[in-house]
Amino acid sequence: MSDRFDVRKSNSPFDQNRTLLDVIELSQTSWLVGGIVPGLKRRPLKKLDCEKEELLGLLVRWRDEAVKAGHEIDRIVVACECGRDGFWLVRWLTARGLEAYAIHAASIAVSREHRRAKTDRLDTELLKRAFLGWLRGEAGHCSMVTIPTCEEEDAKRPSRERETLMKERTRLINAMKGDLTRLGINNFNPKLRDAPTKLEALRTPEGTPIPRNTLAKLLRDLERLRLVVAQVKAIEAARLERLESSPRDKPHAMVLQLARVVGIGIETADMLVREILSRKLRDRRAVARYAGLTGAPDESGSKRREKGLAKAGNARVRRGMIQLAWRLLKFQKDSALVQWYRERTSDCRGGTRKTMIVALARKLLVALWRLVTSGEIPQGFILRPAL
Repeated sequence: MSDRFDVRKSNSPFDQNRTLLDVIELSQTSWLVGGIVPGLKRRPLKKLDCEKEELLGLLVRWRDEAVKAGHEIDRIVVACECGRDGFWLVRWLTARGLEAYAIHAASIAVSREHRRAKTDRLDTELLKRAFLGWLRGEAGHCSMVTIPTCEEEDAKRPSRERETLMKERTRLINAMKGDLTRLGINNFNPKLRDAPTKLEALRTPEGTPIPRNTLAKLLRDLERLRLVVAQVKAIEAARLERLESSPRDKPHAMVLQLARVVGIGIETADMLVREILSRKLRDRRAVARYAGLTGAPDESGSKRREKGLAKAGNARVRRGMIQLAWRLLKFQKDSALVQWYRERTSDCRGGTRKTMIVALARKLLVALWRLVTSGEIPQGFILRPAL
């Protein structure tokens, strides 16, 4: 694989007579493998069980068939759509000397017919055409996904698990408050340590205790809530321990540098570094595009309108940056970015503020990317003392 990897097109010379091209249509029960074998008029197509060794044996067999047909094979390229099996399979094939890629599924153009035919066989042919154009160095056929390492994927787990746990915590609290509200009780706080004791002492407006089944359900919810809160604290403690044990590690150094900005906590800093800022992005446009903070114009003839955010990137980063942009207005009032926002929302219209907060989030993300990559401090930002 060329060191000058470009997700939009291949930069390696492509000789179709000496290259075995294969694509894999993945599913949970089987894999459909299609190939273009030099020297063979037919386009082989084989359905396999989800077994990696069987896949490798099929590729070797097709290579031997090309050699028998008089074509020396110098290169075996394999592609599949990124998704459930995409990353680990690509890494496994690459470790065995093959040139493997994961195609961004949304980058492949499909028919716009109202009821287009869709089968695994047709999808395999579509993948082959797109992959062949990419290998020829023609931009626009499809885009590849940069394959993360196992360590990079694993580093995202704590932040994502904490996000899931916080949603579960909110769901449990809202469910308990809803159950009590239906009984006319509105002054109970499930987050208190002695919540189970207080719960049993509650009375409805009629003076009766909480019904037996409802009380049992609420006590079970409180038990689950305590478990969720304990798991969140364990994740946060483990993160702090990792930061303190190896502060000079590059991702950890980025997290600590971001956490110096007043208004950004360790959780937000860790999420941004793991999800986007530690990636090798080309420029500021690529940064904004990866977060899905770019527009979606709709132009045809004299018609021109904006459909809103493209929302084609990382949803976690997008949600986090919009929340952080609102927070920036409170903690970085004198910064150039906040002043830019204030000048454009001086009409006090709610629609203008909501539209411009997205633009502020995009500018803020680019500014934070420059801060961790080149050390450029955004103008007017207040920083905490270095740890």
